[in-house]
Amino acid sequence: MKIQERTGAGAGRSAAPAQPSVGDRLPTPPRERKPALAALAVLLILVGALGATMLVLQAGDRVEVVKITKEIPAGGSVSDDNVTSVMVAEDSSIHYIEWRLLDDLKKLKAVNTIPAGVVPVGEMFSEETGVAQGKATVGLSLKAGQYPTGLEAGDTVAAYRVGTTAGSSSNDEDSGGSTSTGGSGGAIVDQAVVASVPEGNGDDLVGSTNLALTLTVDADAAAALAQAASNGEVALVRVPSSN
Repeated sequence: MKIQERTGAGAGRSAAPAQPSVGDRLPTPPRERKPALAALAVLLILVGALGATMLVLQAGDRVEVVKITKEIPAGGSVSDDNVTSVMVAEDSSIHYIEWRLLDDLKKLKAVNTIPAGVVPVGEMFSEETGVAQGKATVGLSLKAGQYPTGLEAGDTVAAYRVGTTAGSSSNDEDSGGSTSTGGSGGAIVDQAVVASVPEGNGDDLVGSTNLALTLTVDADAAAALAQAASNGEVALVRVPSSN
C-alpha cells in the first residue's frame, strides 16, 4: 500500500527540464551587419589620408622670398641692411618677391612706408613714386659735423638752423612759414624721415666732401629747410620717432 502511494506521488509531479550538458552552449543571435557605417569609416580614412598628402605636398612647394627687417620709408629702397630671406609656401595668387630678384628690387622705390617684419609683395614697389599728401622731399648736402654718423634710411631726425644770427634772421623773413624761432639754433623741422642716404652712411666722408641725403618733411616746412640747406645753415640731430 505504501509502495503504491509513493509511486502515485511520483507520477503526479511534472518532469524537471533537462539541463544542457557542460559542453553545450546556447545559440547566439547572428550579428547585424551595418555596411553604411563600414563605408563611412573607409571614407573618413581616405579623406584623412588625402588631407595629409595635400599638406605634405604644399609644405614641399616652398619658395625663398624677401622679408623686410628695418622700416623702409615711402620713397626708400631696399638694401642688404634692411632685408633678409625667408621660406614661404608658394602661392601664385600672392606676388611674393623672390630672393633671387633682390638686385632688381634695389632699383625700385617703396610706394608707402613698409614696416619691419613684413613679407612685401610686388605692388609695394614702383620705379617712380610720389610723395604722400601733405609731405615733401628735400635734398640736403651736409658737411661733416652737420649730421650724425651712421644715418640710415628710415631714421628720424630734427633739422636745426645753424650759422650767424644775422643770416638766420634774414632767412626767417624770407621763408615766412618756417618753424624756426628766428635765431641761430632754431628748429626748422622737429621731425623728418631720412628717405635715402648714400652707401657708407657718411662714416667715410671727411674733409670737404659733403653727404648728400634726402629728407621727407611736412610740406609747409620744405621751403625753409631747402633755403637753409642751400646756405649751408642746417644741422641734423637724430631723434626718436613719434610712431
